[in-house]
Amino acid sequence: MYFAYIIYSKSTNRYYVGYTHDFKLRLERHNSGWSKSTKSGIPWELVYNEKFEIKSEAIKRENEIKRKKSRKYIEELIKK
Repeated sequence: MYFAYIIYSKSTNRYYVGYTHDFKLRLERHNSGWSKSTKSGIPWELVYNEKFEIKSEAIKRENEIKRKKSRKYIEELIKK
């Protein structure tokens, strides 16, 4: 099982979009400063995720969300 996900940082008011096969471990890494791109936003919280059977599908969805380059689009996804 793979996931495309969105996490949110209240401290920086930012969203981060990614994909993973082990969401629990990935969120722990985001919140421990393991990832340079999310280190400044600790703590992060999961606000959205989608499940996929195939890794390439999760990557494709992650890229679709990122290509929108739209905070409004992300916030609409979260509301659903």
